[in-house]
Amino acid sequence: MSRGFNDLVAKAGTGAMKKVSVAVAQDAPVLEAVKAAKERNIADAILVGDEAKIREIASSIGMNADDFEIINVTDTYEAALTAVKLVHDGKADMYMKGLIDTKSFLKSVLDKEVGLRTGRPLSHVCVFEINGYDRLLFLTDVAFMTYPTLEDKVHIIENTVEIAHACGIACPKVAPVAAVEVVNPKMPVTVEAAELTKMNDEGKITGCIVDGPLSMDLAICPEAAQHKGAEGRKIVGDADIILFPDIHAGNITYKTLVHTAQVKNGNILTGTKAPVILTSRSDDFETKVNSLALGAVVAESLK
Repeated sequence: MSRGFNDLVAKAGTGAMKKVSVAVAQDAPVLEAVKAAKERNIADAILVGDEAKIREIASSIGMNADDFEIINVTDTYEAALTAVKLVHDGKADMYMKGLIDTKSFLKSVLDKEVGLRTGRPLSHVCVFEINGYDRLLFLTDVAFMTYPTLEDKVHIIENTVEIAHACGIACPKVAPVAAVEVVNPKMPVTVEAAELTKMNDEGKITGCIVDGPLSMDLAICPEAAQHKGAEGRKIVGDADIILFPDIHAGNITYKTLVHTAQVKNGNILTGTKAPVILTSRSDDFETKVNSLALGAVVAESLK
């Protein structure tokens, strides 16, 4: 089981090197991450975009552009379609956002002809290595689904469990969190969390353990669980996956961790035929490399 990103990087480097197709690759932070990923045996890359700009940026960061395949497409959206088609056709294992706005990038992911649709809703997973927590923590959804319905939450769980399995977690514990750990009819989030737990008990959600509603302290703090007398719960401070009620709770938690705690993290879009690396321009270098390692591990698992 992978307990941190060093484990994931090592796991990614054990098999055949994966290949990432980068849409609009003329972006220094992305090229730096791609260069490091190849040096660490995580993934090779096909760089799709303005070749002159790619070579100029590569030279400025000490990267030998000749070490990578470059496909010259100067139009931004055409570059994205070219890059995603490489993954669609099996010529690359994962798809990464470069210097293109998120809306256009996602449009290419969902393209009916060359995109990576599966028929399932897409969702976003952030994987955290947090100093003091004894396992990787998967947060979802913090960036894509705004107000997920009960049906959406089932899909989010399925998408995220697939990622956890790829990381070596055989039966991840999923905590649908709320402000309280008891069902309150006036708080629909708690009702839905209980319904998800029931669906898991009935075998309608598989490959994991679901226990909700849970307050965040019961989900991630064994001492709090003991103090509150929650030993009878299936999750007692040892959750692997935190399922948020909406994008606000998820995004606020994500940014609080990134900016105040000692963490490493990587991000991936799920529900697609192949891993999609969707990082923000504000994400640091290591986050981009970690995301590539996560994508490589998931790509190997999907094979």
